[in-house]
Amino acid sequence: MEQNTEKVHKRRVRYKGKYPRKYEEKYKELNPEKYKETIAHVISKGNTPAGMHISIMVKEILDFLQIKPGETGFDATLGYGGHTKAMMECLKGEGHMYATDVDPEESAKTKKRLAEQGFGEDILTVKLQNFCTIDEIAEEIGGFDFILADLGVSSMQIDNPKRGFSFRADGPLDLRLNQEKGISAAERLDEISREELAGMLYENSDEPYCEEIAKAITDEIRKGNRVDTTTKLRELIADTLDFLPEKEKKDTIRKTCQRVFQALRIDVNREFEVLYEFMEKLPDALKPGGRVAILTFHSGEDKLVKKALKAGYKAGIYSDYAKDVIRPSAQECAQNGRARSTKMRWAIKAR
Repeated sequence: MEQNTEKVHKRRVRYKGKYPRKYEEKYKELNPEKYKETIAHVISKGNTPAGMHISIMVKEILDFLQIKPGETGFDATLGYGGHTKAMMECLKGEGHMYATDVDPEESAKTKKRLAEQGFGEDILTVKLQNFCTIDEIAEEIGGFDFILADLGVSSMQIDNPKRGFSFRADGPLDLRLNQEKGISAAERLDEISREELAGMLYENSDEPYCEEIAKAITDEIRKGNRVDTTTKLRELIADTLDFLPEKEKKDTIRKTCQRVFQALRIDVNREFEVLYEFMEKLPDALKPGGRVAILTFHSGEDKLVKKALKAGYKAGIYSDYAKDVIRPSAQECAQNGRARSTKMRWAIKAR
């Protein structure tokens, strides 16, 4: 017990004295018009500026989708709007883009930013709803010529400590894409059993230490100590894996934190259920000859997408589909580290 107390004390000492500035004060990139040089410098170092999101595999997506003026498209996850803007530019002022996003805060910013760049409601309709409702929009407008589903979490959400997506910064353990709905990750942990948590960590992120971590978290909560901040969860994981050899401890803890946070995010946002529903509705949302590109970021997503597209091809729904994934170039990965885990799959609706 004494040893644990000393460990906690050491962790707290690190934050003594000069506290880090607030997120809004620390990053000049949050004011892109004023600090263009800062943004360019951050990107040149292979990092993503705070409050921004660098769109992944734009060229590969556009090469495949072959967008023509007058067509109707759908962007499943609006995010920062980079992909949406690139697709709208291909329309050359003719046709229409529809986009969905469940994040009211970021989608409002993006809609305003795109409108200021000349992409207003005459060419872009943004709907604050989940992309698994694609059938409702498709039915309303008669289907889509092209569809993009970028399943990654936007950098703006990851970087903002208030959202709780990253273990690298202290913040509330929330992890919801829409903070106005559902329960936070902290609330989920309050009610979950050890067995269910271990299963979630294994199913959602293949976590090898799922049993040990599930026991540590549920034991802590049973003692009356809520795991309600990113720091508490990160330090609990570090303590749980303290038995590891020194030479591999740091890297393993980092990767375990990534997997645990991913598993919780998938769970509180029902990501697999939403994706499964989207893949079921996708064929009917595409016009004959319509094209869809899907970006996945972890094995669970990729397996689900691959299986659905393959089944659709065998059933004659798709005339062709990606047998192999397309990866971002080495150059893109060097410029944007968050592109490294990306896989692109595609399909073409039969005529």
